[in-house]
Amino acid sequence: MSAPEWIARSVSRLRSTEKSEGKRPDVQVQRSSDAIKTGAAEGARSTRERLQATLRRKQEALSPRVLRRTLTELQAIIDPQVSEIEGGRRAMRVAGWYAGAAPNERRDMWLLMSEQFVADAQKTKLAQAQFEAAVGTPDEAVAEVRYRRATVSPRRRLLQRFSAFPDGIRFLVDLRAEMLPHLKSDKRLQALDVEMEYMFSTWFDVGFLELRRISWDSPASLIEKLIKYEAVHDIKSWSDVKNRLDSDRRCYGFFHPRLPDDPLIFVEVALMDEIAGSITPLLDESADAADLNKATTAIFYSISNTQGGLRGVSFGDSLIKRVVETLKEEFPRLKTFATLSPIPGFRGWLGKNAAAMLEQLDDKARTALGRAIGFEPPTAAHFLGAADNVLALPDKSPVRLMLLRCAARYLGQAMEGGKPADAVARFHLGNGACVERLNWAGDPSPKGLKQSYGLMVNYLYDLKRLDRHRALLASGRIAVSGQIKPLL
Repeated sequence: MSAPEWIARSVSRLRSTEKSEGKRPDVQVQRSSDAIKTGAAEGARSTRERLQATLRRKQEALSPRVLRRTLTELQAIIDPQVSEIEGGRRAMRVAGWYAGAAPNERRDMWLLMSEQFVADAQKTKLAQAQFEAAVGTPDEAVAEVRYRRATVSPRRRLLQRFSAFPDGIRFLVDLRAEMLPHLKSDKRLQALDVEMEYMFSTWFDVGFLELRRISWDSPASLIEKLIKYEAVHDIKSWSDVKNRLDSDRRCYGFFHPRLPDDPLIFVEVALMDEIAGSITPLLDESADAADLNKATTAIFYSISNTQGGLRGVSFGDSLIKRVVETLKEEFPRLKTFATLSPIPGFRGWLGKNAAAMLEQLDDKARTALGRAIGFEPPTAAHFLGAADNVLALPDKSPVRLMLLRCAARYLGQAMEGGKPADAVARFHLGNGACVERLNWAGDPSPKGLKQSYGLMVNYLYDLKRLDRHRALLASGRIAVSGQIKPLL
C-alpha cells in the first residue's frame, strides 16, 4: 500500500471515529472556519488549561478529551523506546489526521506542538548554573555540552520524526505556510515557528540543494510550476513561458532531494548586449531572440520564492552566485551582471513622505513644480495626484524629475531597522549589489504603475565590489552609482 493510500485510509477511520462521537462534520467545519479568526482572542485558554478541563469553550475546536488524545499521539512519536522508523510511522498517522482536520482543529495541533514540547525549565536552569560555574575551568567544555543539550526542546525531536516519512518534509513546509498568517494574532505559536525556521535552515542548507536549469524541454509539470509560482511578472500563457525559455534566456532553480519536483526558488535571466531599462521588450513574445555571440550582459529580471513555509530561510544570494558562475562558464564574454527590478514599496513610502520631500526643495525647484502641477505652493496631495499621470509626463517635466528624486531617496537612503526599506532592495543590496540606475516607465503595466509609478531599477552585481558594498550597508549606508548620486 502506498503512503497516500495509507493516509487516506487513516483519515477515513478517524472521520468515522468523529461521527461516532456525535459530531456533525458540516457544522464542525463551519465552526472551525469561523473560530480560527477568533481563536486567539483575549481570554483564550492555554493548552495546559484545556488539557486539565472537562468541557470545551465555545471558540475551542477540540474538546479536552480529544485534545488529550492528540497530545498522547504526538508524545508517542518521540517515545524514546521506539525506533526512528516506528516514530516516522506514528508521525505519518498524525499527518493523516491533520489532512482531514478543519482549520481550527489544525490550529489546536499547532498550539500543542508549541506549548507542550518545551525544554525542561529546571534542568535548563541547573545546567546553566553549572556551566557558569565551570567557565575558566577544565570542566567548561563538558558543562557547555550539558547546557546545550538541556536547552534543546522535545519539539525539535518531534519535527525530526515528522521529517522521517516519505512526504514528511512537504507536510512540515505546508504546515508552516498555513500557520504563518496567524503568528501576529497568536503569539503562542511563535515557539513552534522559530523551531521550524531553525530546522528548515539546516535541512535546506544550500549545500544540500541542486542547481538545475529549467528549459522548454523540461517536463511539462515543471514548467507549470513556473507559471504557478512566478511572483514578479505574471506568466499569461504557454507562449509567454516559451518566450522566457527561448535560446537567449536562461532559467535556473534550486531543488531539494526531498522535494524533487518543486523548485524552491528560481531566477529568470535575459542575455543581452546592454543593461535593460524596460521589462516590455523582455516580455515581448514577438521579438527575435538576441544574438548570443554578442551577449555581454546577464539581466536577472525575475526571482521567485515558491514555498511560503520556508520564509526566513535564505538561499537567494547563493542562487545568484551559482547562476553567475554557471553563466560565465557557458558564456565567457559575459562581463556585466545586473537586475531589472521592481520597486514594490515606493508608492506606499511616497504617500507617507511626499510632504517631507517637498520641504527639501529649493525655491526655484518648488516654483517650477508648482507651475507644472497648477498649484502654488505645491502640496503633497497635488503632487501625488499629478504623479498618477506618469506616462503622459514629458521628459523635462518637474513632476517627473521630482518622482525620480523621491525614488532615488527611497532606494539610496531610506532604512528601516538598519536595513533598506524596500523588500527587493533589501535582498539585492544585502547580497552586495549597488543601486545602478533608475528607469522611467520601466514597467508601464497596471501592476508596475500601482507599485512604483512605472519606475524600475537596475541593481548592479560588480563581482569585485560585493564585499565592499555589504560592509558599507552594515555601516548604515547604501552603495549607489554616479547616476543616482545627483538625484539624492
